[in-house]
Amino acid sequence: MLNVYVPRKIFFTKGVGTHKEELHSFELALRDAGIEKFNLVQVSSIMPPGCKVISKAQGLKELKPGALVYCVMSRCCSNEPRRLLAASVGCAIPADKNAYGYISEYHTFGQTEKQAGDYAEDLAAAMLASTLGIDFNIDESWDEKKEIFKISGKIVSTRNITQSAIVKHQGHTTVLAVAVFVF
Repeated sequence: MLNVYVPRKIFFTKGVGTHKEELHSFELALRDAGIEKFNLVQVSSIMPPGCKVISKAQGLKELKPGALVYCVMSRCCSNEPRRLLAASVGCAIPADKNAYGYISEYHTFGQTEKQAGDYAEDLAAAMLASTLGIDFNIDESWDEKKEIFKISGKIVSTRNITQSAIVKHQGHTTVLAVAVFVF
């Protein structure tokens, strides 16, 4: 039998960092998110079946400095003064606990935290809907699409974590949003 590692828990975090060097602004954003002490490995967009959402505090207690930590990360950086940035991770979980869900990453310029977060949720829900055989129009709002899920009996819960910031006059600003897996 193949030895397969499937995360059993997940937590969400976000951060922002500003520094004259882009790499240092990224490091400061990781610190703000509380995940700077891990070796982050970015993975794609599947939320494992039965994966429990836990608090950031609880998740951090289960990880050790230097550990390889798998995550889905959205990151955005700029040094253009007064530029609005946003990074968001959306998540859609099916009602069926034995089915997998989706995590989306979205970054953008010029959108508010709410706009970016809503869009990231819509992306995750659209990916999940396509696997469940539900027609899902990304151009409609999530509130309108919730009715489709209720009628189909495949109700999904969605969430997002989003960080936005406006670039200061000097240096780089990095925003990030992360879904962190815990084994």
